[in-house]
Amino acid sequence: MKIIPISLPTPFYIGAVNVYLIREDPVTIIDTGPKTREAIDALRSGLRQAGVNVADIRRIVLTHAHEDHCGLARSLRGEAKDAEVFVHDWETGHRAARLEHEENLKLLQRAGVPDDEIQLMRRLYEDVRQYSDSLEDDHCTQLVDGDELEFDAGVLRVVHTPGHTPGSCSFLREADRTVIAGDCVLKRITPNPVISPDPIDPSRRFRSLAEYLVSLARVRSFAPTLVYGGHGEPIHDYEELFNRYLRAIRERQETVIGFVPKNGATAWEVSRKMFPDADDVHRFLAVSEAVAHLDYAESEGKIAVEISDGREVYRQLSSD
Repeated sequence: MKIIPISLPTPFYIGAVNVYLIREDPVTIIDTGPKTREAIDALRSGLRQAGVNVADIRRIVLTHAHEDHCGLARSLRGEAKDAEVFVHDWETGHRAARLEHEENLKLLQRAGVPDDEIQLMRRLYEDVRQYSDSLEDDHCTQLVDGDELEFDAGVLRVVHTPGHTPGSCSFLREADRTVIAGDCVLKRITPNPVISPDPIDPSRRFRSLAEYLVSLARVRSFAPTLVYGGHGEPIHDYEELFNRYLRAIRERQETVIGFVPKNGATAWEVSRKMFPDADDVHRFLAVSEAVAHLDYAESEGKIAVEISDGREVYRQLSSD
């Protein structure tokens, strides 16, 4: 079973996105790229070079449902004669208008994001939405941790690796310990843990960083020889990358804790200290990063949190 990477351009700051083709029956692509003319042209070209056409695709598998990874899923499904689309059930909230959902807005309010900033984030997200056509629930088959995607010449095991999003999934070829990891593992950058409602209890926040650390350790347990990420080059030395991620996360934890004053601060206020020059959609990513690290620090007993006027306020622990 050969895995064929195809790189597609994106309009997003992170640059090109990787789509993976498995030509063996049933012909499968993992992720699709965004809904842009440049991406679909590059995908068609990559497929032709591999000797297949869009109409040959029988399965569309999504590592997660961000626009740069799922944007073409609906149109490809139609062109490929209703190819089966696979996505983890916890990604439901990400398939359409996530900043329109009441639970998402409440999370931003609890994080202390001012109302005018929330409205700006929603308007910016309207621009992002153009790069994806929403999938209906009845278009999708659920990815289940431990299940196998079977091919004529091998299988890929589904590995639920939450963190970047609640429903992020990776895929393991056990024969040679190759992993397709989506945005769980990227060679050049540490993936951003995006603020999300908890999929079990949407009134609560998904504890993204704690889950992400578990996912990284789970990938490590496979002793992977090769990891294909959602962006950038493949990783041949996962152990080195794993330890680099841990160092970066520890350093960011120390920085975040240092930005929490004794008299308290919201996640929004901490994010503005962390990334004072962040603008546009990066402010949403910045507050996501701050929330993830503050949640983790609080769970580790390094800071305290209380609710004040509907906002979470983090404080340094008393020295008494």
